[in-house]
Amino acid sequence: MNKLDKKETSNTILEAIRAKRDNRTSNADEIARIEESLIADIEAFDLDAAERNARRDNITQSAAGKANPGISFPKILPAGEAFHHKKKSAAQAASNATNANAHPETSLLDQLRQQAASRQREINSAEVERTVINETIDNALQQLFSFLHELVQQLNIVRPEVPRRYLLIDRYEIGEMHWQDGFADYRTQPQSAGAMVELVTFTYQLSAPEIINIGRDALVVERFRTLLFDYGLQASCKEIRNERRYIERAEFSVKSQLSVSARWRADFSQGRIILETRNLERLGNINYIVRPEQIDQGFLDEFGRMVLGHPNRFRDLVQRLI
Repeated sequence: MNKLDKKETSNTILEAIRAKRDNRTSNADEIARIEESLIADIEAFDLDAAERNARRDNITQSAAGKANPGISFPKILPAGEAFHHKKKSAAQAASNATNANAHPETSLLDQLRQQAASRQREINSAEVERTVINETIDNALQQLFSFLHELVQQLNIVRPEVPRRYLLIDRYEIGEMHWQDGFADYRTQPQSAGAMVELVTFTYQLSAPEIINIGRDALVVERFRTLLFDYGLQASCKEIRNERRYIERAEFSVKSQLSVSARWRADFSQGRIILETRNLERLGNINYIVRPEQIDQGFLDEFGRMVLGHPNRFRDLVQRLI
C-alpha cells in the first residue's frame, strides 16, 4: 500500500467515525463495504516485505554515506593526548624522510650504473683533452722541423761565421768558427700510437783553423781528458813522464771544431716539449722546457738568431729544466 492509498483509507475511516458520532444516517451496506476493505488491506499488508524494504533502504543509505569521502568525523582527544599525538606524527614523518634519504629507492645495480656513467664521462673528457694537447705538440713539432730544415739548407750554402766564443778552461776559449754543415730530421710514433711527431733533431758543425795548446799537470790530466771527451772536442795529447814512467805533465792540442745539437722531444704526458741542447750557447748540456703553443714564427726566429750567435731573446721565452 502506497502513501496515497493510506491517506484515502484514513479519510474514509475518519468520515465514518464522524457520521456515527453525529448520529448521521448512513448506509449500512456502505459501512460494511468500508470495513471489508479495511480488513482486506490489513490482511494484504506484508510485514516481511516491509522489513526487507526497510533493510534495503538502510543498506543503501549506509553505502551512500561511506562513498562520500567528504563526510568524516574526527576523533576528539584530550588536550595532552592531542599534543603528544601531533609530536609523534611529526617525529614519524621526520623518521620516514631520514629513512628515505638513507635508503633511496634505487637498487645497487642502478647506483653502480650511475657511478660507471659518471666515471666514463670523466674518462672521455680526459681523453679529449689529452688528444687536443697531443695534436698541439704534433703541430708545433711539424712547424719546427719545417723551419729547421729550411734553415739548414740555407746555412749549408752561406756558411756564415758564428761570432760566439766558448770558454774551455781557465783563459782558453774556442771562437771565430764558421758554419760547416748541418742536418735536420724528425721521428714519429708508431702508426698504432697515432704516428705523431715525437722528436725533431737539429745538428751542425762549427770549425776554425786555430789549434789551442793547453798544458795540464799530472793530477788533472785524466780529468781534462774526460772533459774534452764530454764536449766532443778532438785533441791530441803529448805525455811527459819521469824516470819511473809516471806522467808528470801532458800537453793537449785541441782543434777548434765543435759539434752542436738541439733535440726537441715531445713530452706527451706533461703536455710540453723538452729541448735538449749540447754546446749550443756554451760547452756542455742544457735542457729547456718549451710550451707547444709558444712555437710560432717569432719564436723560431729567436732560436735561429741564437744559433747564429746574434742578439736574441730566446732564453727569456723558455724555462730552463733543472
